[in-house]
Amino acid sequence: MLATLAATAFAAPAADSPQARYERDRAACLNGSSSQERTACLREAGAALAEARKGKLGDASTPEDWRANALRRCQVQPPSERALCERLARGEGKQEGSVAEGAIVRELVTVVPGTPPAPPVPPAPPTPPAR
Repeated sequence: MLATLAATAFAAPAADSPQARYERDRAACLNGSSSQERTACLREAGAALAEARKGKLGDASTPEDWRANALRRCQVQPPSERALCERLARGEGKQEGSVAEGAIVRELVTVVPGTPPAPPVPPAPPTPPAR
């Protein structure tokens, strides 16, 4: 019995293994929880498994890596927009939506002071009556 349990343990995919990921992706394709058409979903799940087995899928990046990448993308913005882009990349502002919903919308409201109003023009002095 111990040999059977050991064999089963080695046969079961590790929770984070490429095979386990493929099984989760395939299940999502089959139960319709994926946002893709079934055939395309299954094809991509298989392709991802093949790439993972070759060591070409995933980079073990962290949220810090993602934030640094977002900040690098701000470098292409015009200088007048760069600081706002960096603030959004650091998490300031409001965020709505999700990848599953099709978009993540980020909003950052800033107050830009306008130019002060010009002082009122004093009225012209009254014209003296004609004589």
